[in-house]
Amino acid sequence: MPKAKILVVDDEKDILDLIQMSLEREGYKVCAVESGEECVKRAREKMPDLIVLDLMLPGMDGLDVCRVIKNDSKTRHIPIIMLTARGEEADVVTGLEMGADDYITKPFSPRVLNARIKSVLRKISTFVGEDGVIKKKNLIIDPGRREVLSEGKKVDLTFTEFELLALLARKPGWVFTRNQIVQAIKGGGYPVTERAVDVQVVGLRKKLEGVADNIETIRGVGYRFKD
Repeated sequence: MPKAKILVVDDEKDILDLIQMSLEREGYKVCAVESGEECVKRAREKMPDLIVLDLMLPGMDGLDVCRVIKNDSKTRHIPIIMLTARGEEADVVTGLEMGADDYITKPFSPRVLNARIKSVLRKISTFVGEDGVIKKKNLIIDPGRREVLSEGKKVDLTFTEFELLALLARKPGWVFTRNQIVQAIKGGGYPVTERAVDVQVVGLRKKLEGVADNIETIRGVGYRFKD
């Protein structure tokens, strides 16, 4: 899971530095903050792939942070791993019921934290079922029904927009040139300029809103679905 963006929040500087150093050694891009308020702000700005969240924070505590993030349509899909020094089962249960994905009690091993992070990221990575339905995080593409659900809401796409999205999503990480996209969707000899592909991508991204960053532009080449 190299280069995934991880947001870490803990008010204990030593622990924060330890986690940051450990995760950066694993190849992650890490944003480290020391308060719940800053965590919410950075989550909305940076749209991380995962949040490591301490529960015992001054002011806005971890459970409040979890509640805000999971109630915001822009950030609710971000997985959360809770760090807690509390032994009370009720705190863990409350966090999980709010939508947290996992928890680790302090003191903890950085190796265990890394393993938990990899496990959670694997669960929310792209998955294509036997029925052809493509799932990534909170984006579902159903070719059979020709339906797209983004964060639980149906997205109305044109024929070309749907075909473009499905084409990219079936091969995450694969870079398609604009010409390859035209060939795949319209066939050979179709009078469509490569510039028209860019226009379709702009419209598709607008409709996908919170999950639009799954479509990446590869400058000078074309587009790909985020791996």
